[in-house]
Amino acid sequence: MELYKENQLKIYNSLTKSKELFKPLKDGYVGMYVCGPTVYSNAHLGNLRTFMFFDVAFRYFLHLGYKVRYVRNITDVGHLENDADEGEDRIAKKARLEQIEPMEVVQKYTVDFHNVLSQYNFLPPSIEPTATGHIVEQIEMIKIILDKGFAYEVNGSVYFDVLEYNKTNHYGILSGRNIEDSINNTRDLDGQSDKKNPQDFALWKKAEDKHIMRWPSPWSDGFPGWHIECSVMSTKYLGEQFDIHGGGIDLKFPHHECEIAQCKTWSGKDPVNYWIHTNMLLLNGQKMAKSTGNFILPGEILTGKNTILSKAFSASVVRFFNMQANYRSVLDFSSKALEASEKGYIKLMDAIKNLDQITPSKSSSIDVPSWRKKCYDAMNDDFNTPVLISHLFESVKCINQLKEGKEQISPDDLSVLKTTINAFVYDVLGLLNDVKEEEPSKADGAIELLIKLRKEARDQKNWALSDQIRDELAALGVQLKDGRDGTTYTTN
Repeated sequence: MELYKENQLKIYNSLTKSKELFKPLKDGYVGMYVCGPTVYSNAHLGNLRTFMFFDVAFRYFLHLGYKVRYVRNITDVGHLENDADEGEDRIAKKARLEQIEPMEVVQKYTVDFHNVLSQYNFLPPSIEPTATGHIVEQIEMIKIILDKGFAYEVNGSVYFDVLEYNKTNHYGILSGRNIEDSINNTRDLDGQSDKKNPQDFALWKKAEDKHIMRWPSPWSDGFPGWHIECSVMSTKYLGEQFDIHGGGIDLKFPHHECEIAQCKTWSGKDPVNYWIHTNMLLLNGQKMAKSTGNFILPGEILTGKNTILSKAFSASVVRFFNMQANYRSVLDFSSKALEASEKGYIKLMDAIKNLDQITPSKSSSIDVPSWRKKCYDAMNDDFNTPVLISHLFESVKCINQLKEGKEQISPDDLSVLKTTINAFVYDVLGLLNDVKEEEPSKADGAIELLIKLRKEARDQKNWALSDQIRDELAALGVQLKDGRDGTTYTTN
């Protein structure tokens, strides 16, 4: 039996602002759309946090036995410099500054994006469509919205009529904004805009003569607005209604709000059942963002070539760091936090390695089924990876006690313990065992020599010398652990 039939997953729905039992539209299938990158520059670590969470969600759905269609788009046109439909297209601007073709910009940063995700052990999405690959479909959706009276054309550009939509719908249903408050807080248009109202947003923009990226349409040679691409690509590949739409919290308004309005007027249906938003990653106490220069690139973490961190860290340590905070909470990035995560990650990997050295007994003194259930309960509670990790560390303690002979485990329970840890650590969290084995230092050699001398003292029942070696090592921060397989040590 598939695991999803025995696990009740609850998801925090940004639309209802509450945790809801997940019920897919079609039993056994999940349709999930996540807003991907605008490929005009390198993705920074803050961007990666969002995609990393949805990679874990994708992995957990697959682990539960669902058949998943995961769609994550590439924005390669239409994303202007601000949300007021003004300024240059971000990709066209980068092309102008670098004196290359816009599609060269797109290719360069799409390749970089994929390389970074590969380094961080992401599963590829089922489909990765591009905005420029769906211009025809965007034009067709705009035609329907126009025909239904929820948009208007002015001087070759087409705008969505937010006030008209709000007469029969709630524009602001996702973000909790009230259109009346927005009107009161907005200054009148200065006469230079084609919009009827400041709240309206572009579905199609007429291209100025100097604009490189342009396509023919019934209204003008131009380009689509930013919001329309996701409405088109999500519904094309997942249907008029689908299960999950995700992205960063900064996309909730206006991007996702506009998506709802477009889809609702186009099909007459609410497009998405569960909206999921990840929170921000902070650096130096401030939001990580390209616009402010307050960011670090994922590749810089792996090489250590940056001014923020004390050394290089592995991709799995960064994943582990991210998963130690709930995706809906703000996470503060620092060298100290990564160092702490690295220690925890190494302990976890050491415990998994020690699993193969455990000899089972006839019966168990630890409750493996209850521990396994707690792991699933954590993930079923809105993908609560911090709680899951706390349960994984409960198993680390048990493994160490089993190795030392302080606990016992039956063959069946040992099998369940191994299977469960491997499933959650590798399959769900997406960690790799990339701990680098360090060459033994001179200090390690000295400690091993003292452990050997202590054993000889114990064999000769020279308890005073044995205790002296143990106590003096402890004073130096070296803790000895005696077990059935000999003596091991840890350092503070």
